[in-house]
Formats: sequence, C-alpha cells, structure tokens
Amino acid sequence: AIQTAISRRLIAQLWFTPPRRSQKRGGYCSLTRAGLYDRLFDCVSCASPALKAAQTHQHRPGFMPKLYHHPLCPQSRFVRLVLAEHGLEAKLAEEKVQERRHEFLLANPAGETPVLALDDGPALCGAAPIAEYLDETLGAAASLRLMPLEPLERAEMRRVTDWFCRKFFAEVSEPLVTEKVYRRFLPPALGGGGPDMERVRVARANIRPHLRYIGWLATSRRWLAGATMTFADLAAAAHISSVDYLGDVPWAEDIAAKEWYARVKSRPAFRALLADRLPGLAPPVAYADLDF
Repeated sequence: AIQTAISRRLIAQLWFTPPRRSQKRGGYCSLTRAGLYDRLFDCVSCASPALKAAQTHQHRPGFMPKLYHHPLCPQSRFVRLVLAEHGLEAKLAEEKVQERRHEFLLANPAGETPVLALDDGPALCGAAPIAEYLDETLGAAASLRLMPLEPLERAEMRRVTDWFCRKFFAEVSEPLVTEKVYRRFLPPALGGGGPDMERVRVARANIRPHLRYIGWLATSRRWLAGATMTFADLAAAAHISSVDYLGDVPWAEDIAAKEWYARVKSRPAFRALLADRLPGLAPPVAYADLDF
C-alpha cells in the first residue's frame, strides 16, 4: 500500500466490500473488488512522484524500519533473518492479526504478517517481496547477495523458497503455530481455545517427508538451492525454527537435515530468534543449543 498515492478509504473499501454473485458461472467472484483494484492501479499509475520515491527509496544513516510480526510467525522470522543478515535493525511490533486491527488492514489489506514499514516510504507486505526488496537495495552495497544473479540459479532459489513459504507453511508450520500458539492466546470470540489435535497430528506426520527432502537437498548441494546460502536457506530455517520452538521437529528423522540446520542456526543473524520467549510457553532446552 503506497500511503501517499492511494486513499486510505479506498483501501478499506477494497477489504470490506463483500463479493457479489457472478451471473455467468453461478458462483461468487469479487467483481466489486476487481473494479476497486482497477481504481487502485489508476491511483498508483498517476502518482508518479510517490511511485518513483518508492522505487528509488534509499536507506539513510540511522534508518530503522518497523516490522509488524508475531514472534513465532515463520514468515516474519524469515524477514527477521534477512534483516539481520544485512545488518539492518528493525523495530519489532507484535501484531495479532486475528484482531483485524483497522490501521493494520490499511497497511496490508490481506491482514497478514509480516509488514515492513519504511520510515519515509511505502509499507512492504509479504515475506518474499520484503526479502527481495532488501536484497536489491542493500545486498550490492554490503556485497551480500542472498538472491543469485544468474537467472537459472535465481529461479531455483525462488522455487525452494516458495516450497517452504507456501507448501511447508500450509502443511506443517501454520497448523502447529495456529493450534499450539495463536489459539492459546486468543479470546474465544476470536477463535481461541484448546488446540485441534487432529490438525496437530497431521502436521507432525507431514514434517517427516519435508525433513527428508531438506536432507536430500543438503547432501546434493552445499546449500539448499545451490553453492551459496540464499533466501531458500533462511526461509526453510525460519519455518523449522517456529516448529522447533514447539518441540515438534523429529531431528532423528534425517541427520543431513539436522546438520544443515545447525549451520544456519549458528549464524549471528539467528541469535535474536533463539532468544525469543513467549510468556507461559517456553521452548525445549535444545531450541537454543547450537550443539543440539
């Protein structure tokens, strides 16, 4: 959402406008929202100064963005790792997305974390867009590129990153974190309560083939997506770390996966994640142990 180019009212309309029935297919489709998307595009296209500022935004000395996150949100943890690898500190603001706070929906109509608010630019939404923005604006200056420059290598990095941010998230980290963390700290009116143990059981079973896949990647390459560490390693480690906090990673399943995770876990960028603690929900002792 480019705050200077798009009216807050229009963004709110985009989120709160209900879908209406399609006359062609008999189902529901967001026809009203589609029109609003067109209006959003027109607003952005016409606001060339704001758009140009967003595209050419440079971080000033003393710059500190603000990251809306949850401590165990794996997508947010991915962004925190990318920030730390680039040596950029961010103010952390815990966001309870289930509360659907109006100001947060204005920043990200999808109502999801992470959201990175720049000090004089737009709010960046979504783990992958944020990570790529940081790499493109900071990576070259720091001689640390987490996105390969060669197109085929970059495509493979994106494939593996998407595997964890989408597939692993849907099958493992989202159900475990939702059932064992989010619901625990929410009031019943917002879906709080005891965990759905069937979802937990399925997620615990799903993680085993994922660990074997990580082990296969780690033995066939130096890092998960190739010869150098990339977003793929940080995304995978972020999702694994959320599950590891809950004690649900069966490390005996694949030794190669465990050794790969130990390498990423030992990096200085990982220290803040290992120091995270939720009130009333402590991690296993091995969570912060580099020699687990």
